[in-house]
Amino acid sequence: MIVSGPADILCETRLDPRFPLSRHELGSLAETLLDALELTGGTFILKLVDDREIARLNREFLGCTGPTNILSFPAWNADEAEDGDGAGDGEDDADGTFLGELALSVDALARETDLYGQAPLEHLARLLAHGLLHLAGFDHGEVMFDMTDAAVDRVLLEYAGSEDGR
Repeated sequence: MIVSGPADILCETRLDPRFPLSRHELGSLAETLLDALELTGGTFILKLVDDREIARLNREFLGCTGPTNILSFPAWNADEAEDGDGAGDGEDDADGTFLGELALSVDALARETDLYGQAPLEHLARLLAHGLLHLAGFDHGEVMFDMTDAAVDRVLLEYAGSEDGR
């Protein structure tokens, strides 16, 4: 496990050479995204997995067949299951809050960057922002998409001109 700021990063697969950041740099990206999404102080676990593992998780937890790009497992789901009170009701703020766990398929990331014509860093930021918003309780919709776009724009500005902005 690599503990790097707000994210505990578990690399459970071999990283594609096109993966845009080192495992250590992911911590900085996580911090930027949390700040951009107004979730500063929140923490989460990020598991980097392959298509086979994400397909297993997708089947086991969502009943869906095949791989996907990112899965979100909000911490409040566990609370809700344990005590039935729906802890995702907004009572807790993000400061010092464990948000949950993300599983990111590095295979899907590589495949989709080619498919969508996005730079790997841009697509990585988009997937992570999307997943983080699900951890914070957001559902798909215009607000979530606008927040994702704003977070990606912030990352691209911060990484502009650096070697990591590939």
